[in-house]
Amino acid sequence: MEHVLLMPFGDIDREVLDAMASGLQEAFGCDATVLAAVPVPSQAYNPGRRQHRSTEVLRLLEKSTAGGRERVLGVVDEDLYVPELNFVFGEADIVAGAAVISLTRLRQEYYGLPHDPRLFLQRAVKEAVHELGHTIGFGHCPDPRCIMHSSNSLEDTDRKGPGFCPQCGSARAGRLHGRS
Repeated sequence: MEHVLLMPFGDIDREVLDAMASGLQEAFGCDATVLAAVPVPSQAYNPGRRQHRSTEVLRLLEKSTAGGRERVLGVVDEDLYVPELNFVFGEADIVAGAAVISLTRLRQEYYGLPHDPRLFLQRAVKEAVHELGHTIGFGHCPDPRCIMHSSNSLEDTDRKGPGFCPQCGSARAGRLHGRS
């Protein structure tokens, strides 16, 4: 991966986008560009669930990639879901080279806890790196400290370190340099 495009849907704080861009550059050694915001896709909203279906957002992102060594990460501040789960922090499509993350459940305030901007930014970067890791072929790692470990709760996200475990780190180096 040589380049990541960050596509904000709706009003996303520039500080959050810049933190994610920096974290992605560090994790993958690539350039990252923040694009102009686009509206949150109304067709993704499910009024019965009061959530947005992440796969619908991904479909829009698929059109934004040039393929090959470019990836696109959508960022929304709406609660996301897939039909099989109550919610998702994000979703990725390896074929399209696209991923999306939601900021909503990464905030302390969502759970009635005090605002913690530092912790929120850490979580946003972790989820961004995790979902883009899927776009270059990573599955979920069994190591709970690895960035590629599945997050089914906020505690899972907080337990992860900021980077790859030794096994995923070696695989990451191979994938980024054309060896898989």
